[in-house]
Formats: sequence, structure tokens, C-alpha cells
Amino acid sequence: MCGICGTANWGELVDVESMNVRQRHRGPDDSGVWQHVSPDGSRFALGSTRLSIIDLSRAGHMPMSNEDGTVWIAYNGEIYNAGELRSGLEARGHCFRSRTDTEVVLHLYEDEGSDCLNKLNGMFAFCVCDLRGSFPRFFIARDHFGIKPLYYVHRGRRFAFASEVKALLRLPGMEASLETEALHQYLTFLWVPGPETMFREVFKLLPGHCAVFEDGELKVSEYWDLKLNARGSFRQRSERELIPELRERFFASVRRQMVSDVPIGAFLSGGIDSTAIVGAMAQSTSIPVRTYTITFPSKHRVGFKTLDDPQVARRSAARMGCEHHEIVVEPDVVELLPKLIWHMDDPTADPAIVTAYLVSREARKSTTVLLSGVGGDELFAGYRKHVAYYLARHYRALPSLLRRGVVEPLIGRLPASRGRLRDAVRFAKKMARSASLEPRDSFLMNCTYLDEFQKAYLYTTEMRENLAQSDPLRYHNRHFDRVQNADFLDQMLYSDIKTFMVSLNLNYADKMSMASSVEVRVPFLDWQFAEWVFANIPPGLRLHGYIYPSTKYIFRQAFKDVLGEEVLRQPKAGFGAPVDEWLHGDLQEMVNDLLSESHIRRSGYFDPKAVGQMVQEYRDGKHNWSMQIWQLLTLELWRQVFLEHGYASMAVPIHATS
Repeated sequence: MCGICGTANWGELVDVESMNVRQRHRGPDDSGVWQHVSPDGSRFALGSTRLSIIDLSRAGHMPMSNEDGTVWIAYNGEIYNAGELRSGLEARGHCFRSRTDTEVVLHLYEDEGSDCLNKLNGMFAFCVCDLRGSFPRFFIARDHFGIKPLYYVHRGRRFAFASEVKALLRLPGMEASLETEALHQYLTFLWVPGPETMFREVFKLLPGHCAVFEDGELKVSEYWDLKLNARGSFRQRSERELIPELRERFFASVRRQMVSDVPIGAFLSGGIDSTAIVGAMAQSTSIPVRTYTITFPSKHRVGFKTLDDPQVARRSAARMGCEHHEIVVEPDVVELLPKLIWHMDDPTADPAIVTAYLVSREARKSTTVLLSGVGGDELFAGYRKHVAYYLARHYRALPSLLRRGVVEPLIGRLPASRGRLRDAVRFAKKMARSASLEPRDSFLMNCTYLDEFQKAYLYTTEMRENLAQSDPLRYHNRHFDRVQNADFLDQMLYSDIKTFMVSLNLNYADKMSMASSVEVRVPFLDWQFAEWVFANIPPGLRLHGYIYPSTKYIFRQAFKDVLGEEVLRQPKAGFGAPVDEWLHGDLQEMVNDLLSESHIRRSGYFDPKAVGQMVQEYRDGKHNWSMQIWQLLTLELWRQVFLEHGYASMAVPIHATS
């Protein structure tokens, strides 16, 4: 696992070295740069910082070249079928100087060009500098699901890329400035969907995409997409027939991802996905699996099912014979939050970034690689918003007069709650505002945190005018349109995979783990396993039942013996944090300062009175604006860290000083 960067006709080699320094938390074990200067003066350079996972020797140093120095690579990721690919490459006459998967990717590209991508089973972001043509060329690629990040900037004949935006900001002439279209999307979702970022000119290479930069021209193309069956076209295979193959394929995916020359473990939340992964690991090795559970003191967990009960994970770990580590934390969130925002690059208003960082930091003391359950909800329909679609069908069957005249006004008057009913009230209010809409509109509304009216109320007059024609849902709708012939459940899952999963869940899993120099692997997102799931398991076996469907139905049935009854009965719990307690306690002074009239007026995006009213309504218990206030607070911290150049002091791996 590494941090990579590179430039074409932009700056000097010292600038690439500076980019490496900004990403050293991603690869503390080694670093290197390489440069090619053509007779016409064009300059191509690569940089890499390395976290050694396979072949810990100097033979894995990057940037790395082929035998004759005509092809060079900077690579970030893990290829789980590297051994199989290497055998084929050796049979073709390639000589290997290391045991790394980096060298496998290098030689495979050398032989097959972009066709190499769909032979790679793993997670990756890489750049090859190919000197064999009339002009030097950069070939960049990102893995099928976007597990590893890759950002780029293109200005005419100049081009640059990096694993993290903060490295790009080290280039001569690069200034951090806010992209208002992205701000509009951030306020809608808590995060910015790709390909945009909150930084003007900086873009994400999308999952399943590659690009060529040659002779000043950038061409981006899609090399893979998840294929969905047309509605009603699934093969007639029974649940009994599908379950053994599902088990076999999932176990195989987990086994592939256990290859490592450094200690390996797993997150264990007590939920279905992480428990299934740990169970598969335990059955694949004779050594006790190292498991890591994070929790907050019990006073923070009372009444909040979004905060896991650590006892469930503890008992599951004991049942499976694991070496279990239970991490109880009460962080100094005032000091920690700005540093995490620096590591995230884009503002990300999900408090899960705090817990993801803390568990990675503690795990790093004994483990370098962790397996995670990210992707399980998107493959097998595990979110409440997927269930909401089926509930909405029943709700729309009620007479309109009853819905709009009785039910919705009653729900609208429910008081905000900080206690046991908080999540239920929030869900009921979302259902009331969305359930009467058409399915796609209903689903998308359930994905948002501020609607168009609320955002317009918060914006200054100038911002409202600038964003009047902006559509924050355009990428979501584009994904829905691509798969409109599929069952609607598959359409929802596809949209989540292309937006929510990659731009939020995978993004913070990568950034928060790499902040602690930890590699996170995601067995659910083996692209061949995912293709099989969507091709073979019909929607009714993922979300099963009529009145209140069971999420992940077939996965639960397939892994009953691994999960155990307690986990199967456990309500879904997120990677949560005690946001209400922080906003009413440790963060109260920060909110008073950063969301004050003077600060809001200086930023120029929002009406200070509207922001002040939101804060007051939340504190008076009139409305549960906790996530929206967290969102505004995160944005203001991001603005200070990046736009006001407060990030230089944060360019130290925070696990070294925390």
C-alpha cells in the first residue's frame, strides 16, 4: 500500500519530492522519485511512498521499471491473483527482481496495455510512464470499485496526479479554491460525489476508469462496469442451490485477501458483514484471528443503536477463537477533528471518520493489514433506505387524505429526540417527506440531508443565484438511467455503489486507515464475486419478505453457522459516534466560534441568521439538526485548513503524535 504521485511538464523533480512528503503517512517504509526529460524539454516524473506488505526488501522500491527501463510504474494497492499472473508472465520470458505485485502489474501492462486491467483481482491505483512510443505517455487507472483513490489536474500540456489532493497542492501555481457546484452537492449528501471534488480543477478518476495523457491530450475511458440483469431475467435457481456456491465464492474471496508478509487482522463490529469475514478467516487459518472493536464509554451508548454493543463482538470473537482487542475511546475531538479533515481532503461530514481513524490507530500497534465489511450492504441490500422503498409502496396504497391529512402532520409534529427514540423519529420524518413520491425520487430524498428549500434558505442571495441551475442529483440520476431496465432494488444498489459507497465509505476507509499507515482490504468487493452476486441472486433473495423485508436474506441464510443467533438478531448498527454529546459538550465552544455570525459572514456562502437559527433550534430541542450542524462545522474547518492555509502544520502522521 502506498502513496503515489506524478507530473507531466509541471515543476521540477523537487516538487515531486515535496508531493511525496505530503503523503508520507501512506507509505512510511520507503520513498522514491524518478524523472524522464525528453530532447524537446518535456518532463515526466513519478513519485512513491511505500507501506511494505508483500516483499519487505528493497527490491520493492518504487518507482519501478521493466528490464530495459522503457516502462516505469508508481503503484498503490494489492493484487490478490498476482502469483497466478506472475507464472504466466515468467512463461513468456519476463524476469522478476522482486516478489511484489507491483512488478506483476508492470510487466502485465508492458505486454497487454490497458487490457491488463480486467485480469487484475484486487484494489489499485497506478500510473505507468510508457517511453516506447513517439511521445512519453502516462497511463493511469483505478480499480473496478474505486477502493483506492486517484486525483488529477489537467492544464493544457501540464498534468499531475496523486493519491491525495493535498499532494497536488504542493505544485507550483496550484491554489486551493472552493468549487461551488461541489459545495451544493456536499450540503445535499454530507460528501461530494465523483468525479468532482471540493477543490476547483481537481478531479477524481472514477472507479473502473483509466486515462491516457500523451502529447498534451487527456483521454479518459471506462474499462469496466457492473452488469445488471434486466428485470425478471434471472435464471431460475433455488435458494438451496445458490447457498453453497455463495459460501464457496465468499470464502475464496476472503482467503485471497489474507495473503501478507506482515500481521493481518479484521474489524469486528458485531454486525453481519464483519462477523462473516472473521468467521471465514478463522476457518482458513490455524492461527487466532486478530480482531478489533471500537466503542465509546457506556454513557454514550445508552439509547443509540448506531453505536454498537461491544459485548456482541466480544462474544463472537470468543466463539471463533480470536485474539480480540476491544478499544474503548473518549477522544479529544476538538483537537482531533481538524487533523482528520486534513487527511480526508474533501470535507466529509460523517462522524464515522473519527471512529475509523481511532480503530485504525490502535490496531496499528499490532497489525498492518485489516479486513473490512465495506460493500456488504451494497451487494446484499443492507440499508434501511432499501427497506424504505418497500414500506413506501404500502404507504402509497393508503388514501391520500389519510396520508396527507393525518399521518404526515402527526409525524411532522414529533419532537426532536436525543435519546432512545432519536433514530426512529428521524426515520419516520424522512419517510413522511419521501414515501408519497415516485420510487426514484423517494430513494434519492432518503439519501439527502438538506433539501433544495433548506439549502436555499441557508445560502446568501449571491450563492442562491449562482446555484439556481445546479442539479446536485445529476450523477445519481445518470447512474439510475444507465440501469433503468433492471429491478428497482438493483437500481438502488447500483446507484449506491457508484456514489455513496465510493465517495463516502471507501474514501474514509482509505484515508483514515492510511492516516495510521494501515492497509484496509474489502473482500465483498472482489469484482468477480460481486459480478456473480448480481448475475445470479435475484432481488427477492437479497431483500426478502413483504410487510417489512429482511435485509441480506440469502447471506444470512448462507452463513447462519458462522454468524450465530445473537448476530443474526442484532439490529443493524453503523460505524457511529456520539455526535449529540459532542455538539452539546466538547464541541459547543467550537460551534459558537466557527458558526458565529462573523465567521459565517467572512466565508460568504451562508446567511448568518439562518445558520444561527438552525443552531438555536437544535439546542432548544425543536429540531434534530445534529448532522447538518456537524456538516457546517466540518465545512468551516475544511475552509480554515485548506483555503486559509492552515494545513502545513498537519503534515505529520497523526498516529505518531496522538
